Amino acid sequence: MFAPFLLGLRAAGLPVSVTEYLALMGAMRAGVAEYSVEDFYYLARSVLVKDERHLDRFDRVFAEAFKGLEAAEGLEARALPEEWLRKLAEKLLTPEEMAKIQALGGLEALMQRLAELLAEQKGRHQGGSKWIGTAGTSPFGAYGYNPEGVRIGQDKSRHKRAVKVWDRREFRDLDGDAELGTRNFRLALRRLRRFARQGAPVELDLPDTIRATANNAGSLDLKMVPERHNAVKILLFLDIGGSMDEHVRLSEELFSACRGEFKHLEHFYFHNFPYERVWKDNRRRHDLVTSTEEVLRTYGGDYRLIFVGDAAMSPYEITMPGGSVEHWNAEPGRVWLERLTGHYRRSAWLNPTPVGQWAYTQSIGMTRQLMEGRMFPLTPDGIEAMTRELGR
Repeated sequence: MFAPFLLGLRAAGLPVSVTEYLALMGAMRAGVAEYSVEDFYYLARSVLVKDERHLDRFDRVFAEAFKGLEAAEGLEARALPEEWLRKLAEKLLTPEEMAKIQALGGLEALMQRLAELLAEQKGRHQGGSKWIGTAGTSPFGAYGYNPEGVRIGQDKSRHKRAVKVWDRREFRDLDGDAELGTRNFRLALRRLRRFARQGAPVELDLPDTIRATANNAGSLDLKMVPERHNAVKILLFLDIGGSMDEHVRLSEELFSACRGEFKHLEHFYFHNFPYERVWKDNRRRHDLVTSTEEVLRTYGGDYRLIFVGDAAMSPYEITMPGGSVEHWNAEPGRVWLERLTGHYRRSAWLNPTPVGQWAYTQSIGMTRQLMEGRMFPLTPDGIEAMTRELGR
């Protein structure tokens, strides 16, 4: 029964040997896990997995090998949620139909046309390609499609094409205590360790204490030293809200791993692209902000700067004054990114979007070029590659 499971683990790259197999069988005979698949899962994982990076592969093989042994309980017939029914009204377009929809010709033309429609339109509109409404191909509205548009009244991003967002959105802070999945990140971040002893002497120096006691004719002479900490300084810029909503959990795990690994860690939030201001508290992001110039003055060039974001946005946000979806930026985002990376020469960008999808989003390519190629996937392997770059 267990032979296919063990062979599957070996095929997936886990170094499982006869020794681990016999240890698992011994634990089963001892009754450690008797009639519960969940108990057996945790027992097998603790015996057979010796590297946290193999946990995901173990889970996939376990699910395949023991799929269907326990039926799900508590499932009851439920009515379809109202939200599902409402979304049925959204218009679905083929790629060929999407390609036929033409943009209006730039940011200024788009905003001018919106002002004209606001003056002309008298009521609600659904479908179609002209008025401000829902489920259509107009550049203005919600739950439709247009390659460049102003999103109005939609709860979150769908196609990541909005040039402006006509809503004040509230984003919550990332949870720094999230521990699930952070262990792999912490292992990858260990390449950025530069240990030093700083501060008050609070830790016993055992070798020096033994030496001093021996020199003191056996009378105890305690010697203390400061605690040993990772001296690397990290400045973390976290993209929050919009298309990053689907990556919140991954960002929380990274944030928690950084808090556990680095004593000198400062973080700020931004939306889509860094501009002239950032913030610490997402609930007060509209009235409690920090200027990017102040960040540059406060934190020296010895900090390593790490951006975390999917870089999925309108290209205008990078190249144009006023291109930000949420406010009027006097200078293009590109200018502020160049200032930051010019000051913090050891900088990198972590992207939670799978690498295979980067080529399909123009703004990702633009951001990667501005970062001089220092964009890495938000995975343990990607973080290891980033730490090698930042550790030079």
